[in-house]
Amino acid sequence: MTKQERVTFVINTLKELYPSIPIPLDHKDPYTLLIAVLLSAQCTDVRVNQITPLLFAKADNPYDMVKLSVEEIKEIIRPCGLSPMKSKGIHGLSQILIEKHNGQVPDNYEDLEALPAVGHKTASVVMSQGFGYPAFPVDTHIHRLMYRWNLSNGKNVVQTEKDAKRLFPEKCWNDLHLQMIWYGREYSPARGMDLEKDIITRTIGRKTNLEGYKK
Repeated sequence: MTKQERVTFVINTLKELYPSIPIPLDHKDPYTLLIAVLLSAQCTDVRVNQITPLLFAKADNPYDMVKLSVEEIKEIIRPCGLSPMKSKGIHGLSQILIEKHNGQVPDNYEDLEALPAVGHKTASVVMSQGFGYPAFPVDTHIHRLMYRWNLSNGKNVVQTEKDAKRLFPEKCWNDLHLQMIWYGREYSPARGMDLEKDIITRTIGRKTNLEGYKK
């Protein structure tokens, strides 16, 4: 297959497997999504979805969040890990949203990435899932699959994002990054590759992956 044929195969297969695409993190607006994505760093979405209802029952907007102390936020989000850094980030970004953005989450990368504890991936998720702008947030699953499917060299997530945006049509980005995350979890995990189930890797996978699997 040519690279373009591989790209088309990926798009069509994922569309068939995931015609409707669940959003991994529960949220009701851009602010609650921003907080959920921040909490998901080095934590599972399942765990985040267990903790955010407890946090949002007390504060689901920046005005209520700044009324909580950093220590109070930290106690609630402790099960998500990295709670000292995350609690400071949540309190700090909520204060900035009030002071600079009238309590609203900005819909541009520059302002999002200027917020405490918000990096490019978090900003991309908010732009995509919160505001509907075309974006291709790269998590560990997408980074792994792009390399495994010989669509990127896997050097770093920055390069993987560039490759994904170059190869896939912009209109597919928002669906595709979610479909790839679900596929990575369900069919092509980091360990225990099962080519009986993993049709995409079986069909277009990098030769070194397939040879390693056969051994």
